[in-house]
Amino acid sequence: MSAVRLVRDTALAPVDYAYAATSASPVRAIWTAGACPLDADGTTVAPGDVAAQAHQVMRNLAAALESAGASLTDIVKTTVYVASSRRADLVEAWAVVREHMGEHDAPSTLLGVAVLGYEDQLVEVEAVAVVG
Repeated sequence: MSAVRLVRDTALAPVDYAYAATSASPVRAIWTAGACPLDADGTTVAPGDVAAQAHQVMRNLAAALESAGASLTDIVKTTVYVASSRRADLVEAWAVVREHMGEHDAPSTLLGVAVLGYEDQLVEVEAVAVVG
């Protein structure tokens, strides 16, 4: 059972994520580095393909959380970075993130940025999770 409770407010605009999340004490918090679209060899996958990179990012995020004793359903907050000024690219990355998160629509921030750290990188996701 997750220690996370997602909070929605019907007075705010309906969106496909919770506006806030809480956790009961005591919990163990996990902060991830930004998950990147790298394969096991450290190579950026699918240059130029936002969706394919987002899928790899979410697989890598799930693996990092698993290594820390958590899962995607323990996330209380994500930040999604897309190296693009095109809203369509942000929406494409967001759709993949939502697919991996399933019913667990934790609060998230989606940003278009000028550049990310790895060659040909278009997507990065960082997360905060709690387990208790």
